[in-house]
Amino acid sequence: MNILFIGDIFSSPGRDVLSNKLNIIVKKHQIDFIIANGENISHGKGINKNHYNFLKQLKINVITSGNHIFKQKETLEYISNSKDLLRPLNMNKSLPGLGTNIFKFKDKEIRVTNLMGQVFMDNVNNPYEAFDEIIFKDTSNIHIVDFHAEASAEKLAFAFNYDGKVTAILGTHTHIQTADERIMPNGTAYITDVGMTGSFDSVIGVNPEEVIIKEKLGLQTKFVPSTKPAKISAVIIKIDDTNNKVINISRINEY
Repeated sequence: MNILFIGDIFSSPGRDVLSNKLNIIVKKHQIDFIIANGENISHGKGINKNHYNFLKQLKINVITSGNHIFKQKETLEYISNSKDLLRPLNMNKSLPGLGTNIFKFKDKEIRVTNLMGQVFMDNVNNPYEAFDEIIFKDTSNIHIVDFHAEASAEKLAFAFNYDGKVTAILGTHTHIQTADERIMPNGTAYITDVGMTGSFDSVIGVNPEEVIIKEKLGLQTKFVPSTKPAKISAVIIKIDDTNNKVINISRINEY
């Protein structure tokens, strides 16, 4: 089985490149199951219902998110009925939506879990405590984790703690793809950050000009999503169908 995990989709350039290139990637790499982080797909913050439907029309199986999941108010209304749109499991339990779910695919049960880090992030519950409750009772064949976090050390420590207990732990949030993809000592696939599906000549998705004003002069300015050409940053997890073990993890970048 080949599972494609697409990094944070950012605004219209991210949507456009998916429309143009996703089918090519699926055919070229014989992709069976697709997961995408969609928390920035709507104008750089959040995911509205139209853009959720857009991703489903592209046959993306599961959509994960992160700290911007509820930036679009309508998400609070429709997420409860969208079992394939996940919000971080360790957010406040009173919030609507699922943080983990099992998806039946062919003869497999694929669990996807969305978690958020605590370092340099909005306040959330301890991800270890939230995840331990899932691990203890999980019976899925394959378990993919989107760990949405800022600090690379936090992501790596989390991965070492659960190495061998899940299929893959894939970092998101920084929008910069890292070159440390690996199969860990006990068999879990890992990368610190999958990267961004959006405008490459930007500052993590927005126009450099506004970011420079803030960083150089210390003035507050509105960040505007870039409209420059985009690329898809993603990873492919290859899994042995007989024993559900990871065979390979590889990065891809499609312009």
